[in-house]
Amino acid sequence: MIATLLVGMLCVHLLCFAVMFLLISRRLEGDRMGMEVFALGNLMLGGAYVLQLLEGAPGWGWMSVANHTLTLCAPVAYCVGGVRFFGRSAPLLRPLLAVALGYGALQVLAQWVWGPVGRYALLAATCAVLFAGMVLVLVRGMRNFARDLRGEMVLFVCLISGISMLNAMKFAKLLGGGLEALSMDSQFQMVFYVYMCSLATILPPLIVWLVLRRMSDALRSTAARDPLTQLLNRRGLDAALNTHFRRRAGTAHLLLIDIDHFKRINDTHGHHIGDAVLCGVADALRGAVRKGDLVCRLGGEEFVAICVESDGASALHVAERVRSTIAGQAMLQETRGDGVYCTVTIGVSHGFNKQAALEHAMQQADAALYRGKDAGRNRIELHRG
Repeated sequence: MIATLLVGMLCVHLLCFAVMFLLISRRLEGDRMGMEVFALGNLMLGGAYVLQLLEGAPGWGWMSVANHTLTLCAPVAYCVGGVRFFGRSAPLLRPLLAVALGYGALQVLAQWVWGPVGRYALLAATCAVLFAGMVLVLVRGMRNFARDLRGEMVLFVCLISGISMLNAMKFAKLLGGGLEALSMDSQFQMVFYVYMCSLATILPPLIVWLVLRRMSDALRSTAARDPLTQLLNRRGLDAALNTHFRRRAGTAHLLLIDIDHFKRINDTHGHHIGDAVLCGVADALRGAVRKGDLVCRLGGEEFVAICVESDGASALHVAERVRSTIAGQAMLQETRGDGVYCTVTIGVSHGFNKQAALEHAMQQADAALYRGKDAGRNRIELHRG
């Protein structure tokens, strides 16, 4: 009776969270982060437990076959949802259809060869292996695609490892004790359903938390970047430099970069071409600076590059690479075949080693920049003094 109540509660949890995931996915524009797939996974798993309640005692019949098929398809859907959450495309219908048809046929074969015990043992073993595979992917993901979510991934690993071990234990009990091991009143089944109810209570809010965290990270990133070029803005530069100096010691040099005669480009070609030139300069900057250097658009035609952990010679070397790269390539190729070219003047500050000195370094680079403009533009000037 208690086990039946637990399964009923499990069904309610799964189906309610399926509706919630679906509603969340409909509110997300563009990237739904796999929420609609998580909703489908919950719906299938909830449907499987409904069929289990309707089926009663373990046996052979269409409800039992459908129950096992949905039970196996649900974690496949969760895997697809996880892939989509991390921003990678993954098909859904074909894998689910392949698993459903393939496992349905496999159930018929297992029933014919080993009987009901073999079919139930097959499900337990398959689930144990599938969940163990998910654990391995998550552990590996903590080193690359989920580095920023290590705490959450550790919790996922612990919870999914538990269900994998329980399925492995169910497989062993089925081989040793037959279908009696699946009695709703057995101690093992009570533990199994309590654990599943706990998962159904913990995992959906954790998934919602991950979505909210991704959304807040995206908003923070948007607030820190220039919408046209996607470079850091001044706010983002301050935060990134503060983070750098908090983690590492060393000297940085600031390069203040100004596009020469940018107003002439706008007046001659139009503001839409001017915007394209700004994006071209931003791309050239990304390619010319060193890995780890910070690049920012201050506004208008002014850009900043901060050469972290650099001396004066290396900063001047980067500045020259920036200047020559921009001067040597078209920032925009027009349809009639004529490229739009531009040059830049760069002022270089003295070294500084704390974020609080950024404003002073900006003033030094600005003074050097105007000296370079007075000297003819398309050149690099180091601050004097």
